[in-house]
Amino acid sequence: MKISVSGIIGSGKSSVAKILAEKLKYNYYSVGGFMREIALKRGISIHELSKLAEKTIELDEELDNMQKNLNNKDNLVMDSRLGFYFLPSSYKIFLIVSLDEAARRILDAKRGDEPYSNLEECEEYIKTRANSEKIRYKQYYNIDFPNLSDFDLVIDTTNKPIEEVIEEILRKVEERKGI
Repeated sequence: MKISVSGIIGSGKSSVAKILAEKLKYNYYSVGGFMREIALKRGISIHELSKLAEKTIELDEELDNMQKNLNNKDNLVMDSRLGFYFLPSSYKIFLIVSLDEAARRILDAKRGDEPYSNLEECEEYIKTRANSEKIRYKQYYNIDFPNLSDFDLVIDTTNKPIEEVIEEILRKVEERKGI
């Protein structure tokens, strides 16, 4: 079984996908992780890499090919905003979250490549990055992102502990396997 976990920035998609892969004993893949590796290799921040991606399709093509190659594998969880698109046979999960909660989570995570001094600055970054991705996804793939009808399961994580989110997904995955 393939599972793709997509979501709004800060919705918990990476954390949920990692834990889910661990509990299911599946392989875990992260496009955000791929992007951070590329940014590190190029000596730039993830924000600078996102800006660069607006000007050239090269980065998106590299990430697309990495995702497409996963179609030959099974028993995996992929953390990717476009995983539902590149793994069409996957069980497609989408996580939503309020903007202020997303910013709080990102600030609390203290990622070295995403330094923000306050919630407002982080919220502005989230909006800018989401808008950039929305434009690129429409331009490159003709996808209106996010369109919740593209997903098998949508969960609002704003006020849910991660354990509840995982339990809900595991129940749905087991139901799916039983089909």
